[in-house]
Amino acid sequence: MLRLADQCVKCGLCLPVCPTYNQTRHEADSPRGRIALIQGWLTGNLALTATLIAHLDGCLGCRACEAACPSLVAYGQLADAAKAHRVAALPVWHRLLQLGWFTALSQRRITNWIGQIARVYRISGLATISERSGLARLSRLRPYHRMAMALSFTARRLAAHSEPNAALELFIGCMDASAQGSLVVAAIRVCERLNLPINTTSKSTCCGALLRHNGHPAAAAAHLANCVKHHADRQLIGLTSACVAELRTAPELRHTAEICAFLDQVRWPKTLKIKPLPQRVLVHEPCSHRNLLGGNAAVYRLLARIPALEILPLPGNDRCCGAAGTYSLQQPKMAAALLNDKLVAIAALAPTYIVTTNSGCALHIAAELREMEMKIEVCHPVELLARQLE
Repeated sequence: MLRLADQCVKCGLCLPVCPTYNQTRHEADSPRGRIALIQGWLTGNLALTATLIAHLDGCLGCRACEAACPSLVAYGQLADAAKAHRVAALPVWHRLLQLGWFTALSQRRITNWIGQIARVYRISGLATISERSGLARLSRLRPYHRMAMALSFTARRLAAHSEPNAALELFIGCMDASAQGSLVVAAIRVCERLNLPINTTSKSTCCGALLRHNGHPAAAAAHLANCVKHHADRQLIGLTSACVAELRTAPELRHTAEICAFLDQVRWPKTLKIKPLPQRVLVHEPCSHRNLLGGNAAVYRLLARIPALEILPLPGNDRCCGAAGTYSLQQPKMAAALLNDKLVAIAALAPTYIVTTNSGCALHIAAELREMEMKIEVCHPVELLARQLE
């Protein structure tokens, strides 16, 4: 960790691109400042106080700083290592409790249950009672209420889809069925129309990103190894940009394709007709896609196949929306502040749709739009494309 940190020459070029620094204007909330804190802590010059921990935990992990760094500091690797070092020092009961929670969230069956519970929460009237009583507005409960409401509209049960001799494997992961269930159906439909046999039957359920970013690298490595075991012999296609970025860290899965980039590269039959959609769509570019997968150009090209569709980038795409995995639940105030500027732009442009390639970002944006009673659908580009296929 100190070797990684020593690469930083403290030039400050990371400050303008750091979302949290731009919110607080506090040096300790910048990549340069956090690296200095890590160095002070590891060398024994700084105590691991609650204040120091708050500054470190305030990092989104968006990795925008890495693109701006002339010294090529692997900030994401350093931040994950520092978090793991800190978690390892926790009391055993605390560490195991935390590990159990994140392991549960990494299981597709459990996240499916959470999605169904969220649906019951809304339909039964409990959500209305929470809102009218003021419980839903309490600072500790509000982010969970918002997330439950967003999940209640997206979760769906999915049957395994299998094609004989299919060389393509669709990576659903631990959250896609509950966070964007209709995306899985849409992806299968588009692939079928393009004559691409595809499977969704693998036992692999999680790439391990959630565990790794929350300080449990051994458990994360086990999940990634499981993915290698089940997917190494097939072309793997990921639906969520963050999962694709994590899967590519395994040498055996370095050719994992993001669904939009994959569909952009395959041959489309001339007989395949796409219905016009005379609406405005804003493209949200997740940090994982923008900073780790080489950009979102394929998303725009894919949407451009839909006649009459007006395609615009969401203003502020160079800044994180605040979702960042579990960040919106752990740091709700900063997550809301980061999303606010985007909401102002969304209100001004009045789109019919917002598309994004990350399920966490989709939930975060959709939850806030519902609270503001803005009737704008948040979906994946492939969902929009699938609807327009004749």
